[in-house]
Amino acid sequence: MISAIILYNQKGEVLISRLYRDGLRRSISDLFRIQVISNTDVRSPVLTLGTTTFCHVKHENIYIVAVSRQNADVAVIFEFLYKIVTLGRAYFGKLDEEAVKNNFTLIYELLDEVMDFGYPQNTETDTLKMYIMTEGVRSEILAEESRKITMQATGAMSWRRDDIKYRRNEVFVDVFEDVNLLMSATGTVLRADVAGQIILRAFLSGMPECKFGLNDRLLIDRPGEDNSKSKRAAKAAAGSVTLEDCQFHQCVRLGQFDADRTISFIPPDGEFELMKYRATENVNLPFNVHVLVNEIGRTKVEYQIAVKATFGAKLFATNVVLKIPTPLNTASVATHVTQGKAKYEPSENAINWKIARFAGGSEYVFSGEAELLSSMTKYKTWSRPPVAVQFSLMMFTSSGLLVRYLKVFEKSNYSSVKWVRYVVRAGSYEIRF
Repeated sequence: MISAIILYNQKGEVLISRLYRDGLRRSISDLFRIQVISNTDVRSPVLTLGTTTFCHVKHENIYIVAVSRQNADVAVIFEFLYKIVTLGRAYFGKLDEEAVKNNFTLIYELLDEVMDFGYPQNTETDTLKMYIMTEGVRSEILAEESRKITMQATGAMSWRRDDIKYRRNEVFVDVFEDVNLLMSATGTVLRADVAGQIILRAFLSGMPECKFGLNDRLLIDRPGEDNSKSKRAAKAAAGSVTLEDCQFHQCVRLGQFDADRTISFIPPDGEFELMKYRATENVNLPFNVHVLVNEIGRTKVEYQIAVKATFGAKLFATNVVLKIPTPLNTASVATHVTQGKAKYEPSENAINWKIARFAGGSEYVFSGEAELLSSMTKYKTWSRPPVAVQFSLMMFTSSGLLVRYLKVFEKSNYSSVKWVRYVVRAGSYEIRF
């Protein structure tokens, strides 16, 4: 499947090169450096040259490249490349050029362990850390530990050990949503969707069975999908909430989900992503933005912008920033705001209106004038880019998704504490004028 894994720095120098199959020359690394790294016009992460395909991921200041000479599954290759990034973070804290140079021996050991003849194997961090450690493999591993390693590496539950113990059993649930909006100058919503993910941090003893509930029972539709895959395209309706393109962690029992529509799983230890989803229906927009811009001749532009928070009065958004574009020949800007601060940034050709705390139900107004250089006879026509909004809002969901319950069952019958947090952030939140 994968013939080689190569790591480059930004200059195109090879940091790591591991060949898994015959038929590749060492000079294959020069081909990627010339065709991709040195070529600024290449934007696709997949490049096929003759019978050789390069799939790459750029992370920090390095390129992680998989080379294949077969008709391989590209989705699996990219999943493996991102697993390498995850392993690097787990072992070194940060996967960059310096970390690769300082730990190249360990990286070669990991690459030999996670792939066999070009086919990905066990990439679970907790399992690998049991016998591949930053200080080297211990020679005095006991027979019992070896048995646990074998069971975890080959068993159906490779993501968790069975001897985990905590004095305080807790589960932290974070629901992160990035809301995207594109609104026309007439106020018509051209695009509104939510990209969400549910992150769990589980600090639970033993082998707990968890049951997770969202709003109401979920319905899922997977036309043409392979039921054996843990990552799948899905459509789920949670009460009045419709979720699409759901993707679950491999710990979720999809067979039981098909039977009774409950999310049941034995969680990995620590932080992991339980679920990804997308919502395109009934999106709750946190802010309504009305923009009025008038061009007065060729010497002045007038702005009137009103922003209103649609969420409850008990909530508040933080770090709200409106990036208001200005023409390229702007000479000076005068602004007035009812809340926050507005500052003209010539390098960005925009006015940044910043509001540190935006209370729910409040409405704030921006007014301003941009004086233009009339002496410029030749300048590019102002394309009127949209007003972009950034924000962060706690305890609110744009999709309407809510965590109804999280039940933990364990044979020792201990009690556990659950914490739930919702965070909505601006993805691409833009209003045309």
